[in-house]
Parts: sequence; C-alpha cells; structure tokens
Amino acid sequence: MAKEECITQWNKTGHTSTLRNRKTLPSSEKIFKSSSAHVSKGRQDDPQSSNGASALGGGFNNESPNRVLLMLVVGLSLSTRLYKITEPPHVCWDETHFGKMGSYYINRTFFFDVHPPLGKMLIGLAGYLTGYDGTFPFIKPGDKYEHHNYWGMRGFCAVLGSFLPVFGYLIVLELSQSPTAALITASLLIFDTGCITISQYILLDPILMFFIMAAVLSMVKFNQPFTAPWCLWLVLTGVNLAGALGVKFVGLFVILLVGLNTIWDLWSLLGDLSLSLVNTKHFLARVVGLILLPLLLYVAIFAVHFVVLNKSGPGDGFFSSAFQSRLIGNNLHNASMPEYLAYGSTITVKNLRIAGGYLHSHWHLYPEGVGARQQQVTAYLHKDYNNLWLSGTPDLVRHGDVIRLEHKDVTLHRDTNDLWQVEVCGGQKGDLVKVLRSNIRFLHRATGCVLYSSGKTLPKWGWEQVEVTCSPYLKETPSSQWSIEDHINPKLSNISLSVLKPHFLEILLESHIVMIRGNSGLKPKDHEMNSKPWHWPINYQGLRFSGVNETEYRVYLLGNPVVWWTNLASLGLYLIMVAVASVALQRGFSLGQKRIEFYCSSFLHTLFLHTPLKVHCVIFKVIYSLIV
Repeated sequence: MAKEECITQWNKTGHTSTLRNRKTLPSSEKIFKSSSAHVSKGRQDDPQSSNGASALGGGFNNESPNRVLLMLVVGLSLSTRLYKITEPPHVCWDETHFGKMGSYYINRTFFFDVHPPLGKMLIGLAGYLTGYDGTFPFIKPGDKYEHHNYWGMRGFCAVLGSFLPVFGYLIVLELSQSPTAALITASLLIFDTGCITISQYILLDPILMFFIMAAVLSMVKFNQPFTAPWCLWLVLTGVNLAGALGVKFVGLFVILLVGLNTIWDLWSLLGDLSLSLVNTKHFLARVVGLILLPLLLYVAIFAVHFVVLNKSGPGDGFFSSAFQSRLIGNNLHNASMPEYLAYGSTITVKNLRIAGGYLHSHWHLYPEGVGARQQQVTAYLHKDYNNLWLSGTPDLVRHGDVIRLEHKDVTLHRDTNDLWQVEVCGGQKGDLVKVLRSNIRFLHRATGCVLYSSGKTLPKWGWEQVEVTCSPYLKETPSSQWSIEDHINPKLSNISLSVLKPHFLEILLESHIVMIRGNSGLKPKDHEMNSKPWHWPINYQGLRFSGVNETEYRVYLLGNPVVWWTNLASLGLYLIMVAVASVALQRGFSLGQKRIEFYCSSFLHTLFLHTPLKVHCVIFKVIYSLIV
C-alpha cells in the first residue's frame, strides 16, 4: 500500500524517530506528517546524517564534490556581482536616497525614513570603513561621483547579494540532499539578471534578501535538538529574523514563515509519545531563540540609531517637539521656557500629522474666490519667524478655555472668528496645557469646527505651503492635533526642557508610529512610471536604473525571462502534480518508491523555498500591495 511504501522508504534513510510508537494514520495524513518531520526535526536517530552532529554543512556522503560545487557557486556569484561595480560612475535610481542616508549616519545627522534603520546604518558603516567621508550630496540620479569614494557602499551591497546563490545552494542541498538540484537552484540565481542588477547598487534590497535567505537557511539547519550546532542555528535564525525586520518591515513575511514552521514543528513533537507533555524545553528554547532574542536585537538596532543620529537634520519636522529637544543643534535642545501655556505668551504651534508643519501666516491674501479676502493661514514645514502667535491676557491656559489666537507681526482682521476653544486630548476640565507634552485641539468658537491641517499642498498663490482649514470632522486625528513648541513669556519662570525629554521607549514608539504613518501615506507621483502588482511575477516590464540620453551609460533592471517564466511554469506544474498524487494516493494507487519519498520530504519545500530565492521581493511586493 502507499502508506507502507512511504514509511518503508523513510525507515530506509534512517528517518524513524518521528514515526516511532505512533498510531497508524490514513495515507494522506501519514505522508504530510512525515514531510514536516523531515524538515523541522531531521534525522534524529542518525547523528552522522544530521547537520548538527558531524559538521555544520550537513552529513552528506559526497562532501568533497559538494565543497567543490559550493566553491564554484561562490566564485561565480562574486564575479557576476562585483563585475564593473564602479560603473556607471554616477548616482543610479534609489542610490540618491540610500546613499544620502548613509552619509547622514557618517555625519550623525538625524533624518526620517519609512523603513527601519539597519540597512542604512550598514551602508553608512561600509562607506565609512572604505574611506567615504559623507560629503557627496546625492541630489538626483545622474550626478557624477567624481572624486568621492562610493565603491565601498556598492561593494558591500554586492557582496551581500553574492550570498543569495550560496544560500540557495545550501538550502536546497539540505532539504533534498541532491547536489544536482542545489546546483540548478544556484545557477538560476547566479545568472538571473534581475538579481545581479539589484545587488550592484547602493540599495536596501540585497541587504534585505541576505537576511531573509540567511533566516531560511538557519531554520532548515537546526534539526537535532539541544546539541551545540542546533543551538547555534537556532540563535542564527533569531539574529537573521531581527536583521530582516531591521532593514524593512517586509521582513515580517519571513518571520511568518519561520513562525508557521515552528508551530508545525512543535505540533509534531506533541505527537512523539516518547516525550512528556510537561516537557517544556522545546517550547522555551524557541521562545528565547525566535522571539526574545530577535526582539532584543531589533530594539538594540534602534538604540544604536538614536545614539548615532544625535544632530538636528532634515528629519526633525516629522517628529514631535519633545523628540526634537534631544537633537543637538535643534532650537529646543538644552532650551528653557515656561512649562505651562499662559495667556499673553508668544508661541509656535506644530501639527502632529507627518509633515503637518507649523501654524503659519504671512501678509499675502487669499485670492478672489478662495475664502475671505484675508491674510493666508497655512502650515509651514520649516522654522520661521512667521510661525509665532500670541494669546490673550496673562493667566495659565486650561482645558476648555477660550483664547484669541493672533499672529505675532502680521495684522489680521480681528473679529469673533479669532476665538478658539482649547482642548487637551484625553484631558479634563481645568487641566493645564503642557509645552511639548500636551496634544491639543483648537475648536472654532463660532462654528464648532476644528483647526485642521489637510496635508494638501497649496497652489503658487499659497507659496506651495500646506493647507490649513477648519474641519467639521471632530474625531481626534493627528491632522487636527497640535502641540506647543516654542513658548516665550517673560512673566513666567522657565524650566529646562531636558526634564521634558522623552525616554527611550517613548521615542521608540513614536518612531514606529511615524514610520507606519509614512508607509501608509506613500503614493506615486503623477510623473512616475508605475507598475501593478501582477507585473512583477510575470516579468512584464523592467525598471530604468540609469540613462537619460543616447550617450549615457544605461542600466535597466529586468529579470532573466528564462528563469522567471520557468519558475512560474514549475509552480503551476507542481500544483498539478500535488493534486494528481493526492488523488492517486487517496484512491490507493502506488506511485513508486522514489516518487513517494520525493513527495513526502523535499519537493514541496524545495519549490516553496526556491520561489522566494529569486523573486521573494516580488512576491512580497505583490502581497504587500494587495494588503495595503
């Protein structure tokens, strides 16, 4: 029968530990259980056949040929990625972003990005160690590097990209024990033009792919419990998970993969009657290695990020006033001012939405047909004298008080429309308004609407500043919330803002809120060439990295059609084969010993892992685009 053949073949290769003392299951269930055991638990009864016993590279019979093949893969991978690494000698595509961010780390200048900081930190470190001084401006694609030393940052990304075929070879070799299958996988990765191109420039993608594939390799390697190599691979899995998430949030997908594999692994262990139900070692080891360790490392990445970027820079305005007070060179750093808002104070008011700006006014009037013929009130993203405002007679302002909000120097039309009721978000009647720390809203006394920054850019007549309006939508949102930043009142005693600086967990939480909002607010510009999610898996079109005229050195990112289309065809064929094999086994047909073994152990995992090796970023972009 089919199930006996599968069990027999499993026993022939020494895979007996997961089936020992178990009850007989239906064919399909037995095969599925065996398949999982092969990957997650390995060959526990045969220490020489486990990765964790004799050597980290696995216990294969033909180790010397395998090493030769591995060296061949390494050599081809490095040579294809490092070939002409300095060409073209100008900024290509997103190097203008990530090269610039590497410069910020070298100069310790604070900036904002929608991705976690690890990838940019590593780029900056690579540039620093190879002699780059962080002075190149990275203004736009096509700018010549000239005498600036940029090869180190490109070379770093290329070396990490060179590990992808190596990791692919080792993963497939571990799962299938077939050097031929492993070499085919590595060859497809080595000669995929898309993988080569994406690895040769100062980008986050090769760094992200490195950690994702390293995490998968580590996951399939820890398979002999509580040996030294098993512990090492478990720890490396946790380290690589933290690395993937620390580069881009899309790293969550490999965390999901490892998590599902771990759950299935623990479920398989539950069926091992030789283990006690109260034996929690397996569970605790995975909690420490795959949850606590990655979380600790991820937090440590941000701790280093905040320590290194301690100078005021272009990212200040995206964060709260309290956050800015910790940055050297910011006007709030080591400043002193009254702690509580009072009538008669001169203040600046900052909107809490991303790039919401400061409440601002100037002598320019609204044009005909756009509201009243009064002076414009906008939100301005930069520090400016016209951001200063006044409030009434000297007394402390409390939750629920009504104030007259007047501009410092520009004479506005004074009437009842200048009256606003102050509300402290989450506050109660009588609560004082704290500088930097209180989130407040301004409700228009006459109409009941709330002061609101829409985020829309005004036309030329509004100097392309951010629109400020009064919204009837009264729900608390960052667009309708403000904080008091500068506060000048000679009648009140000052305190040092150092006592108001947020602690580490506060700035960590704020950073993630800002990044998540930034990601949700990303939209393609009108003039940009956009692609749809389904374009990427089928290699529908590429992406121009460089080249603006007939004589320019041109770079175009396009996957190797043979590789990509063969991969898609293989996936379709695999689904058909699984369906046919499942029906045949359910009907009691024998598919043959080798086919049963292939179906039981390696085919599903080889193909599943093979897909993201080449196009994991594509698959992730498809899923991410569909979700978001």
